[in-house]
Amino acid sequence: MEPHIQELDSIAIEANVAALSRILVDSVADGAAIGFMAPVSAQQAKRFWLEDVRQAVEAGQRLAFGARHDDELLGTVQLLTAMPPNQPHRCEIAKMIVHPHARRLGIGRALMSHALERARELGKTLVTLDTRTGDVAEPLYASVGFEVAGIIPDFAFDPDGRAKHATTYMYRRIGAAAAT
Repeated sequence: MEPHIQELDSIAIEANVAALSRILVDSVADGAAIGFMAPVSAQQAKRFWLEDVRQAVEAGQRLAFGARHDDELLGTVQLLTAMPPNQPHRCEIAKMIVHPHARRLGIGRALMSHALERARELGKTLVTLDTRTGDVAEPLYASVGFEVAGIIPDFAFDPDGRAKHATTYMYRRIGAAAAT
């Protein structure tokens, strides 16, 4: 069964905060390098979704998407759309997270495809992202058309705090939506 992708407005974020928080907590515990240090508490995750993400969605600074598989929310990605004035053509993929037990089901690919389509609909022509160099998500990004722009060594700590890792910056050009 193909994942169902939905755009998460502020009401949907609040309604799904438990599942979103579980995805975040379990992913960081599994080693995901998504800006958090392990362990992430359920309260920290809830605060992230309700304060950081929901407020940015309400302010029109980002879009959030959720992926359901068998009616269970198992993945999420964000599209950051608030860019500096000299970059209105660009947006950024952030917090691409698929629950560790739901990987290899096409959820990440479906989320990326949907986010890229929404970026195109918004008239964006360039999408960027960064990922831990060598991460399991890096081949997925390449497979949906992202190219490596460069690698920065010692960019961030792994979630367990034991070592620093490099980050790979990637980009993808997309065509603007046709006028309707």
